[in-house]
Amino acid sequence: MSRRSVVIGTAGHIDHGKSALVRALTGTDPDRLKEEQARGITIDLGFAHAAVDDITLSFVDVPGHERFVKNMLAGAGGIDLVMLVIAADESVMPQTREHFAICRLLHVPAGLIALTKIDIADADLQTLAALEARELTAGSFLEGAPIVGVSARTGEGLDALRSALVDAARRAPIRRADRPMRLPIDRVFSARGFGTVVTGTLVEGRVAVGDELVILPRELRATARGLHVHGEARSSATAGERVALNLGGVELADAARGDSLSAPGSIGSTQRLDARVDMLADAVPLRHGTRVRFHQGTTELLGRVSVAAALAEAVNDAAPRATHLPAGAGARTTTVEIAAGGRGYVRLRLESPAVLTRGDRFILRSYSPSITIGGGVVLDPDPPRGGLRTGAGWRRFAALDADPGDEGRVLALLVEERDAAGLARASVVTRLGLPPAAAEALVSRLVDEGRLLRIGDALVSPAVVERLSAALVAAIRAHHAAHPLEDGLPREEARERLFAYATPRLFEHVLGRLTDDREIIARERLAVAAHHVSLSDAEAAACDVLERGFRDGGLAPPDLSAAAAAARIEAPVADRLSGLLVRRGRLVRLAGMLFHTEALERLKREVRALKAGGEAMVDIGTFKDRYGVSRKYAIPLLEYLDRERVTRRTPAGRLIL
Repeated sequence: MSRRSVVIGTAGHIDHGKSALVRALTGTDPDRLKEEQARGITIDLGFAHAAVDDITLSFVDVPGHERFVKNMLAGAGGIDLVMLVIAADESVMPQTREHFAICRLLHVPAGLIALTKIDIADADLQTLAALEARELTAGSFLEGAPIVGVSARTGEGLDALRSALVDAARRAPIRRADRPMRLPIDRVFSARGFGTVVTGTLVEGRVAVGDELVILPRELRATARGLHVHGEARSSATAGERVALNLGGVELADAARGDSLSAPGSIGSTQRLDARVDMLADAVPLRHGTRVRFHQGTTELLGRVSVAAALAEAVNDAAPRATHLPAGAGARTTTVEIAAGGRGYVRLRLESPAVLTRGDRFILRSYSPSITIGGGVVLDPDPPRGGLRTGAGWRRFAALDADPGDEGRVLALLVEERDAAGLARASVVTRLGLPPAAAEALVSRLVDEGRLLRIGDALVSPAVVERLSAALVAAIRAHHAAHPLEDGLPREEARERLFAYATPRLFEHVLGRLTDDREIIARERLAVAAHHVSLSDAEAAACDVLERGFRDGGLAPPDLSAAAAAARIEAPVADRLSGLLVRRGRLVRLAGMLFHTEALERLKREVRALKAGGEAMVDIGTFKDRYGVSRKYAIPLLEYLDRERVTRRTPAGRLIL
C-alpha cells in the first residue's frame, strides 16, 4: 500500500504537553537529548512518526520555552499541518500566541487544536480554554478547526485526536514532487561505518540513492550514498517525507543546521532580497535601518531592513496581494517604517548568505529583545541595486507582487532590468522558484508572444535590441560623416563602444538582424547599405599620384611622409588616402611600411619560379643581393612570403614550397 507522508508540527506554550502527546500518539519519545529528559522540557527539535491506514504522520516536536523559539522556527518551515497544543488547565499563554502567530505568518495551510490535560481540568476550565482558543484563531486558517480534548497520561481522547489528524492530513495540500529537490538541514551527525548523515524535511522534489547534490550556501558537492525514511532504508524519497541522508564526499564539519541540500543549479544563495512583510498587531513599527533576526527554513541570520513602502493592508491569512501603490508613489517619500499590523515592501540585507528563491516565506524577530515581530514572502532573491523609495522602485515591487499565475509579468521585468547583459536562462529556475520544465514552458511562451528574445544562453528584451540596433546605425552614420574616405566603422570599435556590457552573442544578433533587413553591410568595417566612398576630382588625382609613388618604389618603397611630400599632398590627407588604398587592396602594410600589391604579387611569382629553376632555398643574403634591398625591407618581405605559404622558415634557411 502506498503511503502519503504528512509532516505535523506541534506548537504551544512550555509544559502544555506537546512532547507527551507526541509520545502517546507514536510510542516514541521526541526528547532525544539527555538534558531534555532530565529537565522535562524540549530544548531542540524532536521527531517521531506513526502510520495510520494509508497516512504516515511525521511529527516535528518544537520547544515551547521562549528561549528556544529559534529552534521552534527551525522546525516550523517544513510542516504541512500544525497541532496547536493548549493545556486545558492554563488555556492560552504567551508562547501559544507567538507560536500561532508564526504559523500564520508562514501560511501553514491547516491544522487542529489539541486541548491537553483534560484529566486535571474540570468541565468549566475546558470550556473556557476552548472559548479562548476560538478567540485566538478567529479569522485565521484554524477558524473552525477541530478542538479535540485529550489526556496523554490516561489516553482519553487519543483515538479521536488520531482520527482528526488523519482527516486533516488527507485534506492537506500535496507537496510538489516535480520541483527540484530541496531539503533544509535540521540535524547533522556521524554514524559509525557510514560517515556524515543529515536529516530534514524534503520540502520539494525527489531524491534517490546515487543522486549528485550540493550543500548550500557552502557550494560543496555531495553524493547520496544512503537514504532512510523513518528509520527504514529506501532507494528514494519524495516531497513531504522526513529523510535521513548518508552523504559521500563531505566531512561532518562540511554541513550544519541552516544549510540546504539541493539539486545542482536549482537554487542559489543570496545576501540581498526584496520582500513583502506583514507585521504583527502588537509589534513595534518596523523602521528603516532596523537590525533584525531573519528565519527561513532551518536558517537563522542577522540582517538589516530597508523600508521601500508601507501599504494599507493589515495582516490576514487570506490578504490579497498589493494591486496598488501607496499615495505619492510618483516621487520620493519620507515614509521609513511599517506600522504594527501593517504590510509593506522591504529590501533585506543579510549578514551571511541564505538559500532562497521567490515565494519562500520567512519570519522576522527583533534583534533585542528576541521576539517575533512579523514575517513575509520573498519577491526577488537577487534584486539589482537601485532606489527603493521612488516611483520606479514602488512600481517594481508592485510588479513583483503579482498574482502567482502571472509569472510572465515578473520574468519580463527581470529580463528588462538586466538590459543588454540579459538574464541567464538558468536564473528563471533559481530566481522565480520554478521547476525546470515550467521555466522552459514560460520562456517559450513569452518568446512566442514576442515579449522576450532567446540569444544564446540569455534572455533579452526586444526593446533592448531595438534600442541598440538604432544606436548602432546612428554610430555608423556618424562615422561616415566624420570619415568620408573610410569604408565604415571598425567592427571591434562598434562592439566596444555600444556592446561592452552586453551578453556575448547580442552584438552578432544585432548585426545579423540589420544585415538581413539590408540596413547595413557587416564586414571588418560596418557601413550603411547605401554608403559608397566618393572622392572629389582633386582627391582622386591625389590618390592616383600617391599610389603611383608606391608602385614605382617596388620592393623598396618610400615611407608615407616622403611619398606625400613627393606628391605634394598634405600629411592628414595622405594618411586617409593610404588607408583607403589599403582597404581597397592596392597597398599592403608590412612592419609599418606600405608596399604596392603589384610588387608583392610579382615577388611571389619570381620566388616560386626559382624552385622551377632548381633552387630549393633562399636566405637573407641571397634575397638582398637578388632584389637589391636592404635588411630593412628584406626581413618583412621574407616574413610575408612565409605567411603567404611561398616559403617556410627552417633552421637551414627558407625552403621554397
